[in-house]
Amino acid sequence: MTVDEVMAELEKLGTERTKKIYVGNGAKEPLFGVATGAMKPMKKIIGKNQSLAEELYATGNYDAMYFAGVIADPKAMTEEDFDRWINDAYFFMISDYIVAVTLSESPLGEAVSKKWIASGEELKMSAGWSCYCWMLGNRKDDTFSEETIAELLDQASSSIHTAPPRTQSAMSNFISTVGVSFKPLHEKAMEVAKEVGVVVMTRENKPNAELRPLETIDKAIEKGRIGFKRRYVRC
Repeated sequence: MTVDEVMAELEKLGTERTKKIYVGNGAKEPLFGVATGAMKPMKKIIGKNQSLAEELYATGNYDAMYFAGVIADPKAMTEEDFDRWINDAYFFMISDYIVAVTLSESPLGEAVSKKWIASGEELKMSAGWSCYCWMLGNRKDDTFSEETIAELLDQASSSIHTAPPRTQSAMSNFISTVGVSFKPLHEKAMEVAKEVGVVVMTRENKPNAELRPLETIDKAIEKGRIGFKRRYVRC
């Protein structure tokens, strides 16, 4: 399929109801409002196609950008490619659920995530922390340096309350993901979650959100899900 054919199909699949939900979360025109599940038939036809993914991402259309992440080949992407994608990510659903998810399946995942976490830029930091969440929830524990994850837990503990809102959310998810999916530091994550307590995240045009990483871990304990790993990260 060509980029024009994909865009035409996405336009057909869009609904006003889904579009309103995306806009309410920060999406901007252009977009069609396509439910992610509705994209699966096209994904089966196309498979991985990095050149088409690049064309779709460059349109700036939210639905096309999402589908670009679905069909991208993360192993074919360079650090410069990921930097370009994050620079065009204008709200968290792109940074955390398109760019970070795609990066999580790349061999560059940790290196790029660390760089973005250190950037001081809200959505880059959010994407970096989110990528670690996606990786920890999918890859085997022995893939990671326990020392590195412990250092990141300490960093999250010391800075979560003063971080920008979207970064706070991703940091909170990181703490709970370590507690649930990374067994070597389950206890440390519990301690950090207790220290952090409730994190109040401000949201534009919405009530403040309360982030409670300890509750997330406790619920996973109750359900016997400590050590949980996803089989797949992307749809």
